[in-house]
Amino acid sequence: MKGQAVAVRTSSLPERGAEGRWRWVGVPLMAYGAVRLLSIVIVLAAHGHTVAGGLAGWDGKWFLMGAEHGWPRHLPMVDGHVAANPIAFFPLLPMIVGGIAWTGINASVVGVLLSMATGALAVVAVGVAAAEFADLEQARRAALLFALFPGSFVFSFIYSEGLLITAVALGLVMLLRERWLLAGLLGLVATASSPVGFAFVVSCGVAAGIAVWRRRDVSSLLAPALAPLGGIAWMGFLWIHTGQWNAWRMTERGGWNSYPSLRYPFHIVAQVVFDPLRPTLTGYLLFFGTVAAVLGTILAVKERQPVPVLIYAIAAEAMALISAPVGLRPRFLLIAFPLIIAVATRFSGRTYQVIVTISGGLLVAMTAMAIFSNAVFP
Repeated sequence: MKGQAVAVRTSSLPERGAEGRWRWVGVPLMAYGAVRLLSIVIVLAAHGHTVAGGLAGWDGKWFLMGAEHGWPRHLPMVDGHVAANPIAFFPLLPMIVGGIAWTGINASVVGVLLSMATGALAVVAVGVAAAEFADLEQARRAALLFALFPGSFVFSFIYSEGLLITAVALGLVMLLRERWLLAGLLGLVATASSPVGFAFVVSCGVAAGIAVWRRRDVSSLLAPALAPLGGIAWMGFLWIHTGQWNAWRMTERGGWNSYPSLRYPFHIVAQVVFDPLRPTLTGYLLFFGTVAAVLGTILAVKERQPVPVLIYAIAAEAMALISAPVGLRPRFLLIAFPLIIAVATRFSGRTYQVIVTISGGLLVAMTAMAIFSNAVFP
């Protein structure tokens, strides 16, 4: 694994001179900035909204609640079950927002700007990760497709995906370079940002297992030892804070009716296949997300992605796939970004241009829908 990564980097050295090393970043970041600007224009077109207020909806309101008021010491109950509350959302984003807002800046403004900034970092980090096992042109294509992927609408809202994906993408780079301590610390950031960060812990475990098996490199165990600590610390805090050891799970189940189910993906597919007129718009979204994930996984295998990268993608999509009623919405496909990289490394020329154009159109539609409509939970 290490030899493969080193070989790729060596072969592309001529492209990585002082002038051209980061040239690939320009177009993806310009596309990313254009979409963020468009989201602001769409909000301004919605009567009665400030920009920050219009982009603080959906999950953003819960992140803001945690940032401004902290987390409840007692789980709020409604009709015998736990009501929706900020405990369902991992703490790193609200802690950063709350810390900056403490200076007097409006928390909504801080949240939106932070999400947009970390989204830009995620675009670069995905390109950097792709460049570890592909050439710079493929890395550019990967970053651009990622920036224009339908799920990237979340970078205009107050969501933690920017933090999560940046940490995971750079963490995968560290795994491929066998920088175990840095990989573990980045994993800690990921698991403090989102439960999906634990998919990266799986990747760390597999990479460490390979290193121990092949070279008896016990230092590799640092990565899987450190990576889950962000999420574990959050669960420990909630236990002490609320007196409930499973406060997060109870909130997920009671507040959002969210639970793991191996049957759920089959239910999603069966609804569309056997009764195409029955599903809601969300049902179709989850169905096509599931199809896209399967096709993306096949491409990732065919493209021979490094084992830690492929394992992360499979673990991340599997976590969403069996989470009812979440499923593989566009933003969870975005989190499984190696699948996007696989498309970008597989296709080029006109085919790639068509894919990017369709993806960008769907991104605009998702952004407008998230701002103007409650028809689909994003």
